[in-house]
Amino acid sequence: MHKKTITLFLVGTCLAASAQAVTPIKNASAKTLPVAAVSAQKLLPGQSSIHFTSTQMGVPVQGRFTRMTGTVQFDAKNLAATRIAIDVPVASATLDSEDADAELPKADWFNAAAFPQASFVLNDAKAIGQGQYEVQGSLRIKGQSLPIKSTVQMTQSQGITWASGSFRISRLAYKIGSGPWGDTSVVADPVEVQYKIALAGLAPF
Repeated sequence: MHKKTITLFLVGTCLAASAQAVTPIKNASAKTLPVAAVSAQKLLPGQSSIHFTSTQMGVPVQGRFTRMTGTVQFDAKNLAATRIAIDVPVASATLDSEDADAELPKADWFNAAAFPQASFVLNDAKAIGQGQYEVQGSLRIKGQSLPIKSTVQMTQSQGITWASGSFRISRLAYKIGSGPWGDTSVVADPVEVQYKIALAGLAPF
């Protein structure tokens, strides 16, 4: 089994974090943020990061995505009005290897031609104290949409709000790596996704 191919498969397991249609958190009676406040909020892709860690033959292997876009409407005092959606172009996945990266968009891996975006959309959120929020949403990769949960730590510094956390996915559930690549003795099924999302325009909390 070629090392390059195994490594490619690891990247396929990673996705973490990203958005299709924006879905409001449940609570039809809740007030939404003023238009001016909503328009001022934005995701800062250049300061954000999404990394992933998989396991090959018992050894952790790390990768990352270099591009993302998204929309945000967040109010710590009115979570029912919060909306968050993130899109990640799957062709931006990298292991910092030219050979490996060239293979990733192909049909055996992310199939970027048919499924160019991985997407996350927030469905629900609740505050659990100490600047932490328990969030639930849908993560769509390669045509498969599955629920995920994550604990998000929110902090603010110099006008930027940071949303950091992690979650675990099953690469096999997203049908990434078929045939012989389904062998979990070579590449483990669980994959950890770590994110740190930078947001601008949010009110102090």
